[in-house]
Amino acid sequence: MAGNIKGLDKLMKKYGTLATQVVGQSMEKAVGTSIKMVQAEAKLMCPVNDGELRQSIMTDTEVQDGKVTGTIYTNKKHGPYVEFGTGPAGEADHAGISPSVSPSYSQSPWWIHESQIDAATAEKYHMFYIDTPEGRFYQSSGQAAQPFMYPALKNNEERATHNIKNYLAREIRKAVKQ
Repeated sequence: MAGNIKGLDKLMKKYGTLATQVVGQSMEKAVGTSIKMVQAEAKLMCPVNDGELRQSIMTDTEVQDGKVTGTIYTNKKHGPYVEFGTGPAGEADHAGISPSVSPSYSQSPWWIHESQIDAATAEKYHMFYIDTPEGRFYQSSGQAAQPFMYPALKNNEERATHNIKNYLAREIRKAVKQ
């Protein structure tokens, strides 16, 4: 019976093409736009000393096996320490980090040689220090978590989902009109 409906083959071909085009290209654009929105908020929430961490917050959108993944990340080694906190101070105060992450915190303070930290930073955090023949050593008990990545994602989760849905619906309407 399907062969008897005039234009059905043309319509089915159009919807097949529509699925490939819209879901492929449009989904990548929609996810890319949404992850940029999360990036903008993460940059606003990121604690700033010299701005290096904030400027390193990047995004990537990847299509693999028919799935589109948006990623926000930093390539700075100290990024996770800021997000999750460190040492006893981080363990005592890590509100706002992802509930899917269970960091393990060092329980003992540690010493930092003056060659690894500038005096202004040590003074800013009121670090205890001792002077030795090998130089000055500052003691650290860590820092509280200062989450910026996870909260940015959670704050935009609903909005991103809504934007992706609307973008795809708009693209489907455009494709159907062709």
